[in-house]
Amino acid sequence: MNSELHFTEKDLRPFYEQQIKLEKLVIDQDVLPDEIKYIAGVDVAYNDDSGEMIGAIVVIDFSTKEIVEEAFHEMQITFPYVPGLFSFREIPAIIEAFKKLKIKPDLIICDGHGIAHPKRVGMATHLGITLDIPSIGCAKKRLIGTWDKDRLHSERGSVEPLILDGEKIGAVLRTQKNVKPVFVSIGHKISLETAYAITLEMCKKYRLPETTRAADQLVNKLMKEKLENDKMA
Repeated sequence: MNSELHFTEKDLRPFYEQQIKLEKLVIDQDVLPDEIKYIAGVDVAYNDDSGEMIGAIVVIDFSTKEIVEEAFHEMQITFPYVPGLFSFREIPAIIEAFKKLKIKPDLIICDGHGIAHPKRVGMATHLGITLDIPSIGCAKKRLIGTWDKDRLHSERGSVEPLILDGEKIGAVLRTQKNVKPVFVSIGHKISLETAYAITLEMCKKYRLPETTRAADQLVNKLMKEKLENDKMA
């Protein structure tokens, strides 16, 4: 990690306060175009030794599932790794990559959580509100909440509510038969039902959405190339 990133509890306090403000801005209903044409995925890769990161966004045609545009941004890591505040670490590079797009997506799926987060403001929520764009959280692992494991069938499309203190905060969705489920939650400007329906649509062949896979492949490729170039320099 960048050795200069030492934040005290006092330093972190404004970010926790910002999360409280963001939580109040979440729209949990569909604010979508009549027809979704483009859907994006985002990801970030790190080189902790140099203190650098690469944020990428990949835009996919919703109907054909083909990649129509890619953008990325390299920058220094500006925020330490702090559980619960991870979005503040990743978002700066993603936003800069988003600015470079010629084709703006109608919706973003994040490899992380939306409101199914201890502060109700995971990556998808933070990014969706910041960019004022509908967003979905689709995470590989659960952060909070419980679900009835006996009721979640092994078939593709099986879904069970993720519950915390009697509140439905997300959905546990089986995207492929006999494969571990993903954890879907509202990011911003979308309902939970629409969020998991779109997520399932983007998981035609694999456990994770095509948007997530494409963004992950892009940042890993870019970081690998950068590391190789740095060695040769």
